[in-house]
Amino acid sequence: MGYEVTIPLSTFYEVGEIGTELALFVHTHVREDVLQLFGFRTRTEKDLFLKLTSVSGVGPKLAITILSGMPVGELIQVISAGDLGRLTAIPGVGRKTAERVAMELRDKLKGIAQAADAVASYGAAVSSDAGIVDDAVSALVSLGYPKPLAERTVAAVAAESNDRTIEAVLKRSLRRLSK
Repeated sequence: MGYEVTIPLSTFYEVGEIGTELALFVHTHVREDVLQLFGFRTRTEKDLFLKLTSVSGVGPKLAITILSGMPVGELIQVISAGDLGRLTAIPGVGRKTAERVAMELRDKLKGIAQAADAVASYGAAVSSDAGIVDDAVSALVSLGYPKPLAERTVAAVAAESNDRTIEAVLKRSLRRLSK
């Protein structure tokens, strides 16, 4: 028996090869005519998905699209700051939807933001090394890796080590991606 589970790109990039075991946080969306499953790699993603779907005009498919538009920690910061330009840059999100999301969720994301500190701490951990991180991400993207995967990998590698030269970060990132 198999189930079709819709996932955001952030979860897709963390899924292993076909046949490998995977654990997801699943939300079952039930309507009169549809039963859909939405899966998330982290509880924070699922919580943000549920918050997004509580906004008028944002259904589960648009919520998945929004979650696929940028990393969760960054998305929380963008919504909290009311950065409509960044929200409308996500395909399918118009000006009115971005305004509703920012207005309705601005205060509701504080709990999720605290839970996502590990994700958000990446920005603080590497803020002094932003040039190195940007260069490493750019190098990985030019090698064919998807940008969100490259960003997460470089962030994790940079947070783990004190040796933050471009060569060291890139070497450890490639090692991690080859696993």
